[in-house]
Amino acid sequence: MNPPSHPEPGEGGALARLAGQVDTLRRQVAELEPIPDQVGELGRLVGQLSEALAAVTARRRIPAAPSWLLAPNDTAETRRLLDELCGWAQAVFLRYPDAAKVLPECWLWHPEVVEELLWLMHAWLAAYQGPAASVGAAGDWHDRQRPGVVNRIRKEAGSCSIERHQTRPGWSAPDGAALPVPGTDHVEEIARWWAGQRDQAPPEPAPAVDAGPIGTALR
Repeated sequence: MNPPSHPEPGEGGALARLAGQVDTLRRQVAELEPIPDQVGELGRLVGQLSEALAAVTARRRIPAAPSWLLAPNDTAETRRLLDELCGWAQAVFLRYPDAAKVLPECWLWHPEVVEELLWLMHAWLAAYQGPAASVGAAGDWHDRQRPGVVNRIRKEAGSCSIERHQTRPGWSAPDGAALPVPGTDHVEEIARWWAGQRDQAPPEPAPAVDAGPIGTALR
């Protein structure tokens, strides 16, 4: 019979070391098991932060108001600005009795008044419809911005008129009714003048057709 085999000298120690290394690797792998879940959670948090940052950034992107004083020399563009402004003025601005009282018929002949109304319109849009729309912004528009523009229009052009003695349309309308924007029949000539000849004298407004004896005497 053959004698029983025995491990070579030193072989037992190598096996013990190998078993220890395997056990160490097993523990290390066990520690790595939560990592995929942690990576997924981290990705979710990064996504939430990205969305929050995008929302904050978007709220800060308040569009700039166009400038009538620096409008391009393009009749189509100046006409577009005036058409939008007239529509907003009738829908919003002239709903306020103090605004209706100070806006003269000749407001189109006052570039500073057009500029005031343009930025006020865009301030209203930003407060009510823009990405940063808020109750606070709307309150500021009512409490500070609109009254400020009305006061300046009153001082700059409130007593001016194409024909001082011509009866203004809309005065018989009840309080709170939307009044027609005065002087809109001059939009085309003002748009053409401001687009190409704004450094020259503005076009002379045509006299009222049905002015009566007073208008005839004034002319």
